[in-house]
Amino acid sequence: MGVLEMLLSFASVFVAGMLFFVFKKSNPIYLKLALAFTGSFLFALSMVHLLPGVFKSESENIGYFILLGFFIQLILEYFSEGIEHGHIHVHQHHNHSFPLAMMAGLCIHSFLEGMPLAGKFDGHDHNHSLLTGILLHHLPVAFALVSMLSASGISRTFTIINLAIFAAMAPMGAIASEILGHTELMNISTYYNQIMAVVIGIFLHISTTILFESGSDHRFNLYKMVVIILGALLALL
Repeated sequence: MGVLEMLLSFASVFVAGMLFFVFKKSNPIYLKLALAFTGSFLFALSMVHLLPGVFKSESENIGYFILLGFFIQLILEYFSEGIEHGHIHVHQHHNHSFPLAMMAGLCIHSFLEGMPLAGKFDGHDHNHSLLTGILLHHLPVAFALVSMLSASGISRTFTIINLAIFAAMAPMGAIASEILGHTELMNISTYYNQIMAVVIGIFLHISTTILFESGSDHRFNLYKMVVIILGALLALL
């Protein structure tokens, strides 16, 4: 993940969150459809590209690391309250207190997803597809984050600061992997498949949660099916 890619990752997620101040409110239908599209993309990407790659490797016990990622995300969602797949919980009943646990869970989630994007892993296949998947997933999440913080009574300045922190987490994960790769303690490139397997587990949890959620409106479910197919087709390309 080069400098330009890091800047693109940060800027696109930050701008997506800032769009909330332009539109002034979030339409839950559009947000859920955007998340369904990205969830489908992540699911297809994992099944067609990422999973075969890690299982072709000589690394042992890859399945355990996928399960680890799945359950890590399960734990993180206890704190993030499911904002990764569009669940927005307003915290006004806490007297405008900042939802620190939610922010921490969301940031750890993003940091872990960014780790396989390090420059040490540039020789591996599908890194650009992985970056695309992460970006597509983070764009609607950034919008949902700003929507939730604003509705909770958090000041605009503090909301923007936390949006910037979230936008920086995936690049920071890549930077952390890069730094670890230059230490004498470990050669992180040898653990690429294990790290990727954890991320795949996270993707599978998020994508299946999004895909299996249904709306009460039949028309919404039809639209959702269409965007799911489109997301899967994009991943296949």
